[in-house]
Formats: sequence, structure tokens, C-alpha cells
Amino acid sequence: MSKHVIRPVLPDEWEQVKELRLSALSDPAAPVAFLETVQEAAGRSDAYWQERTARAAEGRYARQFIAEAPDGQWDGSVTALVEEGGTDDFFGFPVAETQVHLVGVFVRAEQRGTGLTEDLFQAAVDWAWSLEEPTPVRVRLFVHEANARAAAFYRRFGFVASGHVVSVPGDPDAQEWEYVLVRP
Repeated sequence: MSKHVIRPVLPDEWEQVKELRLSALSDPAAPVAFLETVQEAAGRSDAYWQERTARAAEGRYARQFIAEAPDGQWDGSVTALVEEGGTDDFFGFPVAETQVHLVGVFVRAEQRGTGLTEDLFQAAVDWAWSLEEPTPVRVRLFVHEANARAAAFYRRFGFVASGHVVSVPGDPDAQEWEYVLVRP
């Protein structure tokens, strides 16, 4: 059993958010897991990281959950973004009903297979189901066609492929598959 604390980030923890994101983007799986490079992220200003962290710490539209080890190290993260019905999503497709989109999934290599990813996902999904007016009808995420390990985890957690496929931004020859978890 993990001794990590799973919790939302706090507004003043932008330096830790930045460090974890740079670690994630330095991981060998980053090219099929993220739409941003480590160089792009490292070049962003402190003000960017402060604003990003503040938005993910509070409010209805975004929440970043982290896994904090007993020694204070952050070993993983997932961010939940609310997509309101009647708007367009990141890819430019219309959102029919309010949903929560999970992004930025990362667990340090030495913590993979320990249950930490499940704990992070449970916190994000519980948060999604706690939202009201409008209540999200599903949680979704996208996985790169070459990221079989992630796709297998999502299926084990209960997500199913929706059949919706999008081109990877910047690489029209690659695809991302949508996986969904429908509200129980």
C-alpha cells in the first residue's frame, strides 16, 4: 500500500508543479504521452507556472492532483479539466454534454506498478463525480496509438474506447484514441 498522500496542488506550489512537469516531459515515454516538449515547458515564465498552478488548485474548471511521498517528493500527477456542454474541446470538436477531460498523466518510473496511478485516477474521478450544475456525464482522456502501456492501464481502470479518433496536433500521421468512463 502506498504511503503517498494524494491531494490537489496548492496555489503557491508552482515550483513543484514546474519541476514535476519537466520531469514528465523528460521521461522516455513523453513523445507519445504529451503534446508539449521539455524545451517548450522549460522556456515558460515563472508567471505562467504561477497562473497555471493557481488555476489547477481551486475552482470548478480544473484540478491537478499530485502524489506526495512522505519525504515531500512529488511522484505523480493527473489534471482534470471540465469541458462544458456547448463549447468546443481542445481539438476543436463540439462538446455535447459537460464532461471532465484527464490530461498530464505522469508517475515517476520508480513508482509505476505500485498502485499510485490508480490512486491519482481515483482522486480525479471522485472529484469529477462530485461536481454539480451541470453534472459531468463522463470522464474522458486521449491516448496516443503507440502508448500501449497507458491504454492497458486505462482499460483496467474501467475506461473504454469510444471510437472517437483524432490526429495528433503537429503529427497528422499519428492518432490519439478517446477513452471514456461513463458516470455510474
